[in-house]
Amino acid sequence: MLTAQQALDHLLSHAKPVVDNESVAMQASLGRVLAENVNSLVDVPPLDNTSMDGYAVRTADIQKSGSILKIAQRIPAGSVGTELQAGTAARIFTGAPVPLGTDAVVMQEDCSIPEGANDQVQVNVVPAVGQWIRRRGEDLRTGKTALTAGTFLRPQELGVAASAGLTHLNVKRRVKVAAFFTGDELSLPGEPLKPGGIYNSNRDTLLACLKSLGCDATDLGIVPDRLDATKAALRKASKDHDLIITSGGVSVGEEDHIKPAVTAEGRLDLWQIAIKPGKPLAFGAVRKSDQPKDGEAWFIGLPGNPVSSFVTFLLFVRPFILKLQGREVKQAQSYLMRADFDWLKADRRNEFLRVKLNSNGGLDLFPNQSSGVLTSASWGDGLVDCPPNQLIKSGDLVKYIPFDTLLK
Repeated sequence: MLTAQQALDHLLSHAKPVVDNESVAMQASLGRVLAENVNSLVDVPPLDNTSMDGYAVRTADIQKSGSILKIAQRIPAGSVGTELQAGTAARIFTGAPVPLGTDAVVMQEDCSIPEGANDQVQVNVVPAVGQWIRRRGEDLRTGKTALTAGTFLRPQELGVAASAGLTHLNVKRRVKVAAFFTGDELSLPGEPLKPGGIYNSNRDTLLACLKSLGCDATDLGIVPDRLDATKAALRKASKDHDLIITSGGVSVGEEDHIKPAVTAEGRLDLWQIAIKPGKPLAFGAVRKSDQPKDGEAWFIGLPGNPVSSFVTFLLFVRPFILKLQGREVKQAQSYLMRADFDWLKADRRNEFLRVKLNSNGGLDLFPNQSSGVLTSASWGDGLVDCPPNQLIKSGDLVKYIPFDTLLK
């Protein structure tokens, strides 16, 4: 069996970014991936401006606290004043361009109006040159890169693009993923349960994961535990998709048809990984047609147990999709944290334990680490990456991977 890192390296070595791009309006680009660098059309800010309500001044006029200046002009945001003359100040409001001659802004809390002199201001601090002034282009310069290709577009990136003057962005097309779920025991919520049956939780978990990554996800439903049905589902899924994901049917029982079906419709490169939960994991490709020129759709088969399915998606499918999207694939961010629990059942496989941050700065362990107990993932804040054959005692430092970093 491959280690988790060997399996991930194997998957990533095959993934190639999609090549089709499209131009979309700004508000339609949320959750998309930039296909090319975005250059600013303007300087941001376009002029030197104030970051505070207060008074624009010349520091040469204020040699000591208590200096009094004549208020010569008033500049709200959206207006441009005239050049500041010696011995004068301009009443100015946040975001307004500072007038020529200004080399500092004094916030209004450090000023006062002399009694009976509404056209004067008393400056009660000696200002430093440049204080409270935002310089032209300090955020973005005309023609300079504002956002780089491969960036996943969140709300803040849309704000940057808008401030750069863009209305449309050139983005990668969405990665198209088909998902189906095997198991005669499965029913959808809302349907009556079959004798000995269970509700299909993996469908909603995995489709939500795909959508959170910005994929175009197609739900092909529950496929019966038959070889012919599995092969037919693979052929249908391969036609218009970049990736096929299945859940269940990847073990070695008589009712597990994924391996022979994928082998018949394409090829299978990987079968088992030395991790817990999630040992059975299949990777390969399915032909789009009988014509080699039509290419293949990638295939990843996940275990049927809900925690195994969720964890293997986070560890292997997510980075594979990131690479298909043209995004940078980074090592999952982890932290050394104190274990406030004992784990005395060392396994020869790399284990991923569901844990929760506690109020004492440590980690608590969910009491039931079964791969069928999905509430452990809902209760938990992340995973402890426990190496093979390693015990954990309370007080030990362990490698903690927050779910937040695995779901971004």
